[in-house]
Amino acid sequence: MMDEDELDDQYEAFQSIADRSTPEKAVQRLRLLRVPDDIIEMIRQRHEAEVIKIREMREPNVVYQSGRLTWYTGPRSDDRFWPALKNKLRSGPRPWSDDAIEILDEESTKVVGLLDHPGSEDFRSMGLALGYVQSGKTANFTAVMAKAADRGYRLFIVLSGIHNALRRQTQARLAGELVRLNPAQWHEVTTVDSDFHPKGNAAAYFSAKNQRVLLVVKKNAKVLEKLNDWLSSAREYLRDCPTLVIDDEADQATVGGKVINPLMSKLLKSFTKVDYIGYTATPFANLLIDPAVKEDFYPRDFIVRLKAPEGYQGPALLFGRDPLDGEDPNEVPGGEDMIREIPDEEVEFVRPINRAAAVDFMPTMTPSLRQAVLYFWLATAARHERATGIPHSTMLVHTTLQTGIHEDFRAPLEGLRQEVLLALRSDDHDLYMDLETQWADERSRVEAADFGQESVPFDAVLRHLPAVLERSRVVVDNFRSRDRLDYESGPVVAIAVGGNTLSRGLTLEGLVTSYFVRASSAYDTLLQMGRWFGHRAGYGDLPRIWMTAELAGWFRHLAVVEAEIRKDIDRYLTEDKNPLTFAVRIRTHPKMLVTAPARMKTAVTAHAAYGGDLVESRYFRTGRDDSDWLRQNADAGFRLVQAAQQHGRPEKLDASDRRLWRDVTYRDVIRFLGEYQFDERSEEARPPLLKRYIEKRVEQNSLLNWDVAVFGSSSKEAPSWKLPDGTKIGMIRRSRINGVEDALADIKTLSGPRDAAINLAVPDGIDVTKRSEVDKLRRAQRPEHGLLLLYPIDPISESSAKRGRHPLNAPYDVVLGAAFVFPTPATSRDSEVEHDYVSADLSRVEGGRYWEEEDPEILKQELEDDAP
Repeated sequence: MMDEDELDDQYEAFQSIADRSTPEKAVQRLRLLRVPDDIIEMIRQRHEAEVIKIREMREPNVVYQSGRLTWYTGPRSDDRFWPALKNKLRSGPRPWSDDAIEILDEESTKVVGLLDHPGSEDFRSMGLALGYVQSGKTANFTAVMAKAADRGYRLFIVLSGIHNALRRQTQARLAGELVRLNPAQWHEVTTVDSDFHPKGNAAAYFSAKNQRVLLVVKKNAKVLEKLNDWLSSAREYLRDCPTLVIDDEADQATVGGKVINPLMSKLLKSFTKVDYIGYTATPFANLLIDPAVKEDFYPRDFIVRLKAPEGYQGPALLFGRDPLDGEDPNEVPGGEDMIREIPDEEVEFVRPINRAAAVDFMPTMTPSLRQAVLYFWLATAARHERATGIPHSTMLVHTTLQTGIHEDFRAPLEGLRQEVLLALRSDDHDLYMDLETQWADERSRVEAADFGQESVPFDAVLRHLPAVLERSRVVVDNFRSRDRLDYESGPVVAIAVGGNTLSRGLTLEGLVTSYFVRASSAYDTLLQMGRWFGHRAGYGDLPRIWMTAELAGWFRHLAVVEAEIRKDIDRYLTEDKNPLTFAVRIRTHPKMLVTAPARMKTAVTAHAAYGGDLVESRYFRTGRDDSDWLRQNADAGFRLVQAAQQHGRPEKLDASDRRLWRDVTYRDVIRFLGEYQFDERSEEARPPLLKRYIEKRVEQNSLLNWDVAVFGSSSKEAPSWKLPDGTKIGMIRRSRINGVEDALADIKTLSGPRDAAINLAVPDGIDVTKRSEVDKLRRAQRPEHGLLLLYPIDPISESSAKRGRHPLNAPYDVVLGAAFVFPTPATSRDSEVEHDYVSADLSRVEGGRYWEEEDPEILKQELEDDAP
């Protein structure tokens, strides 16, 4: 019997052979070496167990084509590139924690396991890694490259956006974390100062099989043409050169570009062994590529949903978001109070309203811009007092693409700095009072303790303020300027004014304050401009963003879109789907584009269904002019109850604060939907969509009858709502989570956890706070009945002692909330209705395989795709 040490030796020999060929060929080799069959079986089982362990790792979530093999079993003791990178991360100037390194190790291991074995005869796979804006995607693909290099991948091409600044940043990082750690094993074809230029005979770079080759290139037509020509001269050597192409910012220029897209396709055709992974935080365009065009970049083989790192501040944390179907609203981020409004009337003073106005436009120091800059200096001074986190502190001013106007911001910003510095030196009492008031207000609106920090008092801030202003400078950073943000020469305190070079990929170190009025109506462009997303170690409580109310609403919508995309990807795991059998849906918006029109040419309208869902009103208009809106909703509810009292069967309930009528006709519910108005921010509650869904189910003899309930309050102090039969029911309280000055009240959740069970008989021991338990009861007792819940709400609704709640303060006698509870259909397929979503068109993909078809003509892409 072979002992454990001997088995370990045999297994190492097997791995060594498998790295050079494949696991299957390694088994054949062992048989030729006359290794006994029982030992080979033990080795094979051990390898399979290691593979399964990698495949079943919980994070990140991954979906892939069925039948795709996992071969990678993780790092080994004799690896060279990953151990060197791990040591550098652990001991660098900003050392990573052991937990962070472990997460990076696990995530990158799972991604490498999705690649093709470098010893395979030929391969070409297309994948997508979905991350978050400013969330560590570069760290992930650097680790993937290191591990792939350890297993035999030899050529690495990183396509790094369309701007020189991002390409240089990426090149410098990869050089420092891969090349310089093992310089004898790497050829660095591109450099920090030079994008790709033909350098001698390409074959010389690929003839040595123990060398790794790195290129970091822009997605630029001339650069890609030169690269393709250079590679074509070494085609013979590239046949056996396992290649990994990393497409950073994969949604930019790659998709739909009339010039860039074909050049990238030609690039991949240079290799017989190539895997492509697109990395992006904004995958809208990538998920809408025509899957039937096999030469395009649809992620047909795998999609990786990278996890948000610990401490990451994304759209949901900053802006909040609405709950998705099936989510507990109390567990959904409501958004930190970090967004400050730029009044619409101030916008024209910081951004020209059109091209004609831009000719002689001069920006003005508006009240909101002044407040933002003063806060930046205050927050920077507070960071100096804490002396934690990175040493840099930056403010972003992003109002326009017009580069000439960027330079014009220098004078008012520098003028304000001189004004405040002079006032501080002269002990200006009025300035001190203004600064102290502003700092006190900001400290009260965001609790430092919620971010593990101690609040900094004003006197401590004031001590550092003069030095902060003396060091502060204005940096204009655009493709024309020579003045660049330089974080390598010491601590920086800078107000960065710019456009596109500051809006994608490039990291603004120590970003504290953002002033943002840039107009963009595309999801991907807008999200990528959010340089304020990311990690804020040591100052998570301090970031603030100034923007218009409309833009803030758009970002809140995008937080929902992001969450829904990830939820759809997770459906692959539970419903045995893959990218060719289920298209991820992307929610649309009436005023925004999902992505540029050229990238959506083949997208189709997606469908939605409500089976098993709870849909309720969350937002209520409470402005001075909104009484008619509130009255209309109250009247709609009154007429529905009237119909229920006349035609439904009253159910006697133990509680006096609730009413229930059974078997109300669907026509009364349809009429209610025609009269009741959900605010448009209740994305899932669209009356026309709900109406069409009910009508479709009615055609299938379902939802013909509804149970209607009214939920009130048993408190004697509660004001009452008079029902059509003259009886009264107490109004419930629903305070708001936003301030009373906001004309749109957000109550976060309307219904209680037990409310959906009001029309069900609940046996002892059943927990009806769990939706799954209620669904089981509904399927057994009322499988074809809908349930409509009405909530008369006290218009004042004084807030409770719970922090963060405020009175509703609505300008009408009653605020009526409504909630629809839909039963899960008895059949597996729900009735679908066209929804406000788009998705890729899978109709021409048959059985998970491609139909042979010529590429469709691609519309002209936005100009920046082909810009140098």
